[in-house]
Amino acid sequence: MNQPPAKPSLSPEHLAATHTSELIGKRLRAGHKPDYLPDFIYGAIDGTVTTFAVVSGVAGAELSSTIVIILGLANLIGDGFSMAASNYMGTRVEGQLRDRARIREGLEIDAYPDGEREEIRQIYAQKGFTGNDLDRAVDVITSDRQRWIDTMVAEEMGISLTYRSPWIAGLSTMIAFLIVGLIPLLPFVAVWLTSLELSAPYVVSSVMTGCAFFLVGAIKSRFVEQWWVWSGLETLVLGGSAAVLAYIVGWALRGIAV
Repeated sequence: MNQPPAKPSLSPEHLAATHTSELIGKRLRAGHKPDYLPDFIYGAIDGTVTTFAVVSGVAGAELSSTIVIILGLANLIGDGFSMAASNYMGTRVEGQLRDRARIREGLEIDAYPDGEREEIRQIYAQKGFTGNDLDRAVDVITSDRQRWIDTMVAEEMGISLTYRSPWIAGLSTMIAFLIVGLIPLLPFVAVWLTSLELSAPYVVSSVMTGCAFFLVGAIKSRFVEQWWVWSGLETLVLGGSAAVLAYIVGWALRGIAV
């Protein structure tokens, strides 16, 4: 269930202080900065869900804690690298598509500038520009080739002009996957490395993982139009469902485990 996010509490004084001509100009000149926090958040969610699903499956099969650690770490490293590589390639493709679009638009501007001017005219006419205002907007945009290309790429093709580093995107995903995805394994690792005695490490793992699910989901709400409580509960329910399914499968097949 999606709930609308809480409206930000912005006082007129705060808005006036942050919207001076100087600050607005500074923000616009700085351009759009790439945001890699979503890569971290979704890596954390996937890492927690998949690792705890492995832990639950092994626990359901009633295998030893050593098996939990081996399979959990194998999943953590292998799946974490796979997800990071996928994010790297996806982000790289985005940049390649943007570069290709720039080249294409540049060639079209050189080959048929009148047609490209007409496209700019119609784009801004749909935005509400008319008459002299429309003529002036078209003249200003097409007077600079780079601005012209950027406008066509963003407005006609709907491609973001913000550059995102594939390396940073991939590393953000893998780091989150490894750090948060390790949480379900911590009780078992603690028992293995120390003389700590836990009568039910799976129960401890479940509680820790549930808290991680909710926290990551709550943080995720920053990027979606959803109340943080519902976002946290949603992630908790989805992650918990994956764990329950894995546990059932492990329990059903426990007889074939050697």
